[in-house]
Amino acid sequence: MSEAQKQPRVYIFDTTLRDGEQSPGCSMTVPEKLRMAAKLVDLGVDIMEAGFPIASEGDWEAVRRVSEEFPGVRVAALARATKGDVERAATSLEKAKRPRIHTFIATSDIHLEFKLKKSRQQVLEDAVRAVELARKYVDDVEFSAEDATRTDIAYLEEISLAVVAAGATTVNLPDTVGYSVPEDYSERIGRIARLLGDRAIVSVHCHDDLGLAVANSLAAVKAGARQIECTMNGIGERAGNCSLEEVVMVMKTRRDFYPYDTNIVTEQLYPASQLLSSIITFGPQPNKAIVGANAFAHEAGIHQDGYLKNKSTYEIIDPHSVGVPAGKLILGKHSGRHALKERVKELGFEELTKEQLDMVYEFFTNAADNKKGFTNEEITEFIETALEKSAEKVS
Repeated sequence: MSEAQKQPRVYIFDTTLRDGEQSPGCSMTVPEKLRMAAKLVDLGVDIMEAGFPIASEGDWEAVRRVSEEFPGVRVAALARATKGDVERAATSLEKAKRPRIHTFIATSDIHLEFKLKKSRQQVLEDAVRAVELARKYVDDVEFSAEDATRTDIAYLEEISLAVVAAGATTVNLPDTVGYSVPEDYSERIGRIARLLGDRAIVSVHCHDDLGLAVANSLAAVKAGARQIECTMNGIGERAGNCSLEEVVMVMKTRRDFYPYDTNIVTEQLYPASQLLSSIITFGPQPNKAIVGANAFAHEAGIHQDGYLKNKSTYEIIDPHSVGVPAGKLILGKHSGRHALKERVKELGFEELTKEQLDMVYEFFTNAADNKKGFTNEEITEFIETALEKSAEKVS
């Protein structure tokens, strides 16, 4: 294992503003990108991919503005392995204090035959020329072998060595179509990491087509990768990218298996997720890990009882550690007496007798089968009805 692979530091390359923005419903204006960029800086991402400058004037402007307004973060601009793309990326980064040109070309035979219509040798030469040109403008160059997980491994080794010799400081081996599985990806990443040693950082960029983007990214880190490319809320092409909040919190929560450090301020995860949701056309699904509305919500009575006795019984992460104000108990048909009693107290009715509480619980359970959940107002109505009936009995 090389010295680079022994280091516990993993760099977080955020591509919310580039790959994330490319997905349907996620396009952002330049001002919106700047708002999101500010939050990503607060979050502590190491590299921020701000756009694909050749794609549009807006993307070029976004990279330029992000570079100018956030000089402390490394800003990357994406470029195909062509002269025009690389030069366009370079102009967008002219005022950046820490610029990176990220150039890429497909390397799998299926892409070479049907998309590029080029030979392996031609693609290798294109890759080397692009890296050499990028190095004329910046010291930090990343090369991506698009569709690396469906690329012949011997050819992947050849092109990785060639681009590093040409000046690439990071080699990214993306699972572009979400095809890989952890065991396969780990073996592939480990092979390239051992081959390159300390000459370059190996990066991974996983898509979630099979729901394995986070698992594949973590397997890659254990195999020697030291940069993870990811997005907030896991947005991105098709099924999305590796979710930043998930991969970071796995490493923080399970350090016994993943003893790696990141620069992420985890308390900013939920605020970053919320801001992104307000900018694009949708938020994460309610059951999304870490940032979903139900991530720290409990409805089942058995769970609620354990949670109220000790939160660690059913919460492995402190909600505050990711910026969520607090866990919450959802009152629904699966809820028990313990949770209902706590809600009654929260609503200011601490003096209810056991008989009154039993009455509230009866009203609650009778209505629960036909409800998706109860508001505080509805619970208050049950309480007031119980108090009225209790008073009638006394009189």
